[in-house]
Amino acid sequence: MDRRQSAAEAAVYAAEQIFPREQYGRAWEPVRARCYAAAEVYLSWSQELEAAEREDTVLPMGQARTDSVITQLTDAAAGIDRFYREHQDRFEEAVSLARMVPRLAEQVEAEAARVREQAATSEFAAYPSVRRRSGALDEAILTLQALRAGAGTEVGRVREAANRVQAQVDELSEALAQAPFRKTAATNAVASVSTRLEAVRTRARGLAPAYSALLREFNAASSADLANNERESQRAIDAAADALARARAALRENDPETALELTSTARGGLGEAEQLIDAVPARLAMLRSVRDNPAQKVKDVRFRLRDAQMLAVSRDLVSEWGSVLDAQAERIDRISATLSGRHPDYWAYVTELDAVTDFIAGVVDRMRKQTGRPRRP
Repeated sequence: MDRRQSAAEAAVYAAEQIFPREQYGRAWEPVRARCYAAAEVYLSWSQELEAAEREDTVLPMGQARTDSVITQLTDAAAGIDRFYREHQDRFEEAVSLARMVPRLAEQVEAEAARVREQAATSEFAAYPSVRRRSGALDEAILTLQALRAGAGTEVGRVREAANRVQAQVDELSEALAQAPFRKTAATNAVASVSTRLEAVRTRARGLAPAYSALLREFNAASSADLANNERESQRAIDAAADALARARAALRENDPETALELTSTARGGLGEAEQLIDAVPARLAMLRSVRDNPAQKVKDVRFRLRDAQMLAVSRDLVSEWGSVLDAQAERIDRISATLSGRHPDYWAYVTELDAVTDFIAGVVDRMRKQTGRPRRP
């Protein structure tokens, strides 16, 4: 039993180091506890037998107690065998890997030193991606070396550190492989953003006339939230132009990665500017469309309401949602009545009807998630 227990514990220790998430130690604990209990009973009974022999006395039920101890030892040993056989493949794999870890760590360190030297002497050594990954590899190497130098360091920790070094080696190798293509990518990006910047500037010139038309044709409240769009869009354009200028400078200084980052910043600014610019003519077109045919907007919302009411009927949910949906019909009637006067507030008309549409959509979503009974014909 002792030999079996020692072999199993060695395997469990290796598995805990190599496969910590599988928690073999926890599964082994009750098996080991039975072994300790059997060993304790054996030692106690052995001492009693020795004392009886010295004193030449007879122990009551001696043979029965001996048989019981032997049975307990046999059962404990059999439990070890069952446990080991159940996990044998994994244990043997763990033991094999644990023996390989020192050699693995040595090989990884050697490869890391080679790639690190390659990066240091490369023409791309100053690229941010190469610098970042070189620094990360240096840190990983130092950690691995410290663990290998420490006495009694668990093999699992050494293996994890070696894996981290290998991961950093792979990332640095990839950065070096991609570096030659960065300049072409940055050159193309600068050209693309330059074209887009000019297009956005052209579109921006149409914002002021569109905003003036909004003020002339519609209630002032219809464009109040767009009052700062011209100024904010120009701010975004200026920021994008500044980022683009710095990208060009970085490209001239043979720093294409910084140029790529700056063109990404410029694109973000241009995207913001486009949204601000497009919002004004889009609002003007939408309000003109509603003014030309205000009944169509109400018709669309009523259509959605009827669909929702039919869904409530088909799912036998009228008692729960019927009055809620009926209230939306009254709400639509009140909104329709607001279009009066010389300058009706079409924007309020649209936003309130959109709010009704959103409310109806929410009710429909909730009804569809309910387990209502389909109505019988």
